Order: sequence, then C-alpha cells, then structure tokens
Amino acid sequence: MAGITFSTGLISNFPTADLIDSTIALEANQQTLLAKKKSTLSSQSTALQALNTKVASLTAAAKAAATSSSWEAVKAKSSAESVTATTTSDARPSSVSFRVDSVAASQSTLYTLPTAYSSDTPTFTLTGADGETVSVKALSSNIGDIVAAFNAEGTGVKASALNVGTAAAPEYRLQLTGTETGKANTFSVAVDNAADGATLESKAIREASDAEIVLWPGTGAEQKVTSSKNVFENLVTGVNVTVTAKTTDPVTVDVTRDDSKLAALAQALVNNLNAVLGDITSYSTSKTGTNDEGTAIVTAGLFSGNATIRGLQQSLLAAGSNSANNTSLAGIGISLGKDGTFAFDATAFQTALTNDPDAVSKAVQGVAGSLQKIGEVASDSAKGTLTLQVQSYDSEVKDLTDRIADWDIRLEARRASLTQMYAAMEVQLSNLNSQSDYLTTQLKQLSGSSD
Repeated sequence: MAGITFSTGLISNFPTADLIDSTIALEANQQTLLAKKKSTLSSQSTALQALNTKVASLTAAAKAAATSSSWEAVKAKSSAESVTATTTSDARPSSVSFRVDSVAASQSTLYTLPTAYSSDTPTFTLTGADGETVSVKALSSNIGDIVAAFNAEGTGVKASALNVGTAAAPEYRLQLTGTETGKANTFSVAVDNAADGATLESKAIREASDAEIVLWPGTGAEQKVTSSKNVFENLVTGVNVTVTAKTTDPVTVDVTRDDSKLAALAQALVNNLNAVLGDITSYSTSKTGTNDEGTAIVTAGLFSGNATIRGLQQSLLAAGSNSANNTSLAGIGISLGKDGTFAFDATAFQTALTNDPDAVSKAVQGVAGSLQKIGEVASDSAKGTLTLQVQSYDSEVKDLTDRIADWDIRLEARRASLTQMYAAMEVQLSNLNSQSDYLTTQLKQLSGSSD
C-alpha cells in the first residue's frame, strides 16, 4: 500500500528506515555544504552592508569638513537678555550696537455689543489698515456664537468674551486682538444690522505698534529701523535679531567665529573614520574556540583575505595620517595610535585654531577631501566597490537558496525511490519464501511416496 512504511522489513527484518535515512544523510552532504556556504556568504553580506553604511557616513562627514563654507561657521551673542540673535549661512564676523525704543504689538480692543439686532443673525465688518474688509456673520446674538464667528479662520483676529457683570446677571464684552503685530495690522469693526438706537462701542486696550530700534545711538550715524514684528531680519547680513523689551542702554550684538562647530567638523571626521576602521578590524580578526570534541580551532574573520577591504583599510589609514597642506595633523590634534585608531585632542585643536585658523581649516579640508574620495569610490550606490561586492554576495546567496531548494526536491524523490525499492525487495523475498515453502512441501511428499 503506497504511503505506508515500516521501520524494519516485514520479511527481511532489515532496519529499512535506518538504511534509507543513512543513505539520504550521505547524499545530503552536498546540500549541507551549500547551506554552510550560504550562511557564510549571508554573514559576509550583512557585515559588508553595515561597513558600507559607515563608509557612507564617513563620506558625508568628510564632505562637510572639506567644504570651505563649513569653516565660515559663526555664532551671535547679545549683551542684553531681552535681545537674541541668530545666524544663517551668510553671516560673517561683525558687530552692531543699537537701542530698542519700542517692541511690536498687536491691536487689542474691547467692544460693548449692541443690545439688539434687526435680524436673528448679527453681522459685522472687519476693516484692515489697507482698507480690505472681512464679513463676519454669527449664528445668533448669543455671545458664544459671536465669539465663534470672529474666531473663524481668515478674520485676522482672536476673540474672547469677558463677563463684567455677575454670575447671576452676566454682562459680556467682546475683546478682539489682532493675530499679527505692527501698525499695518490695525483694524476696525462695524456692526451691519444693529437695531434702531443700538450702537457698537469700543475702548482701546492696546494700539498696534511697530518695533523700533536706533542703530549706533548718540553718533552721527544714528539711524532708526522699524519692523512690524519683533524680528529684524538680516539686520546685519545673515543675522536676525529678536527684541522683547525696550532698552535704555545700547545693546551690542557680536558675530564671531564658532570654534565649537569647527571642532565638531574635525571630531565627526575622526569618529566616523574610527567607526569604519573598527569594523574592518573586528571582522578581519580570527577568533579562537573549541569544537564539540574540545579541540582548539581558529575561525577566520569574515573579511579575512578580502583584498577590497584590505585596500580600503590601507587607503584610509594613509589618508588620515598624512600631513595636509604642509601642516602636521598631529600638530592640530589628530593623531594615529598604535592600536590603529585615530584620536582627537580638542585642546590641541583649539590652540592651533587660535594661533592659525587658516592653516587648521586647510589641513582638515585636505585630509577630509582625500577621505571623501576614498569613501565615494567604496560606497557609491551604483558602482562603489563595497556596493558591488554586496550585490555579488546577495546574488550568490539567492543562487544557493535555489540550489538548496532543488536538493530538497531531489532528496524527497530519492527517499521515495528507496522506499519503493525496499518495498519491492520485501515482496520478492515474500515470493521466494512462498516458493521455498512450496518446494519443501513437495519434497517431503515425494520422500514419503518413495518410502
């Protein structure tokens, strides 16, 4: 009966299942070797992908450090807490002094609403300083509906209701505050359908005003500058100044070289370089262990014998340790240690930067440019040496996966063939046993007749 197997032959009493398993195990050695090769290649591909990512990061850090504009980083500092300054990429070292005479404010007005309207839906007209109008229509004369109408998008104001009466007998006032500061953002309100005799009264809480500063106060170059906001954009090229309060004494904003950002460029370069070299060393170093029998064995690193990786390592070490633009890297705080990693001395870097900033920037740009080129050759997404090697390994892994799957089908067919063969053998043995029994019986009968 097809599909039924026995661990031992019913006639031969052979260990049929064991014989089949042994035969399959022997023939499956090739599949096992393919699986081991696939595992190794998969591990190598994963390690290479991780290294490629770090090389790409090094390339980005090198590109930033090699760019001239990166070494023009500046920072702004204000002499007053009420004044802050920020810089853009266009900023250069400079200084400016000024007095803050006023800060920008938005209009805020309190309204006493009409006691009645000529319709159930009150309507108002908001008019801006430029003459443009916005129509505001409330669902009802209820103060909540009026507030909601003014708070709708596009009105340019924010509304709130103030109860100037009591909880038992509320009396509401409507407060409108402009969403934008500056004189150009003043507004007025008119009611379109007040009942006869009913009026809309207003009281100013705060007038809309511009921010105003006086440059170089007390000098012949004194100059007023206004802004509808509390931010004076590009007051100095690349410098935005924000004011929050009036000042009596002049405020000074100094824009100076940002040494911390320059040090960060060099530090990032060293950190990323060490990350790449660390990966190469880790995956290239052989490891010692023991097998199941307790015998010491040495396992080669995943990158052992990889000429591409070895070449990359040598190129990076050379680029990171060579002098650039006649300036010793060790002299500006970047040095190669005996362990094959680079160190960054922030104190030495700062000292060198203070003494000769131009030499430091050119030296770091020089080594960064070399590292950038090496990184691009290795990690380019289309033709990088590491990228192509990863693609090659992945292709091999895919091929091995297919071949291993083919072996599954082949071994399954082989097992079925062996099972059928042993089953046929049992049938033949059964037939032979039957013939033997028949012949034995016949011989006994013949022997009896002879007697």
